[in-house]
Amino acid sequence: MKIPKQTKPLILAGLILTAGSALAEENLWLYTKGTDTRPQGSWEFKLSDISRLGKDSGNYRFDDIRPEIEYGVTDKLTIGAEIMLFNHRYSVDDPELNPMFETQGGAGGKFNKFQFGGFELAAKYNVLSPYKDPIGLSFVAAFEHRSAYRLDGAEIDQDSFVLQTLVQKNFLDDTLVFAFNAKTEFERRKAGDVLEEEIAFDISAGVSYRFAPKWFIGIEARYQSDFLNPEEGGEFEDGYQRSSFDLTDFRLGSQFQYGTYVGPTIHYAEQGWWFTAGALYQIKGGGDDSRNAPNNTGGRNWDEHEKWHLGATVGFEF
Repeated sequence: MKIPKQTKPLILAGLILTAGSALAEENLWLYTKGTDTRPQGSWEFKLSDISRLGKDSGNYRFDDIRPEIEYGVTDKLTIGAEIMLFNHRYSVDDPELNPMFETQGGAGGKFNKFQFGGFELAAKYNVLSPYKDPIGLSFVAAFEHRSAYRLDGAEIDQDSFVLQTLVQKNFLDDTLVFAFNAKTEFERRKAGDVLEEEIAFDISAGVSYRFAPKWFIGIEARYQSDFLNPEEGGEFEDGYQRSSFDLTDFRLGSQFQYGTYVGPTIHYAEQGWWFTAGALYQIKGGGDDSRNAPNNTGGRNWDEHEKWHLGATVGFEF
């Protein structure tokens, strides 16, 4: 059937809008996010659980569970709120693997606790669309408060300010999607007489291919590192620089640790809902062994990082 010439621009516009809405705020990967924002006036509920499994000692499991609600203020601006539910179950044997070993009560101890971990408020603004522009570009700003430490579940008082840049490029009529994220976190954490001002960098990238209707398969890589020198009892550890992000005193301290993960992801979408799952494995990690906490063996880091990150997210649009 021959398509009238005057209707071709309308059909093309419809295809672009359909492609954009089909991926609107869907997560194709565990950590990496696309540049899409929600359509104005629409809502989405997400529920994610990333299980961080295995150290190099004993047994370790941490489920990071996050219910989240998002709303499209405009077609370019999405706001969201999420709560953090932490489930820690571990018993480690290495006395140098802290803070877990101390928190569990020493040798032979265990820590099993499900608790409220905190909340996050975020805003995402889209500047360029990967469907209409050569590349997609969005920015995220967020505030986060935590009352439990992600590593061991201990009580803390932590406030974080998060800035994130999201880049996305689509190929082959939007069947091949590439995304890159660069996130910086400015954290101020208190626990007892210990004060930590930390600057952390989280860089991730993912590529995903639609191999069948409604199905995407992909691969994701993530790098995380932080820079700090903890202050304990008013004293800093000799030989290291502290981080600070005060307006009159901004500095990047000494690197504490880093970890790199790679693994596959899969995504399925229906009208009104979608599902994503993935498995990332720590391929490399490290830190400064002369400092109090870093624990490195086999070219990987264990005090801050785990062997596996296994996760799943489901989203419902309405």
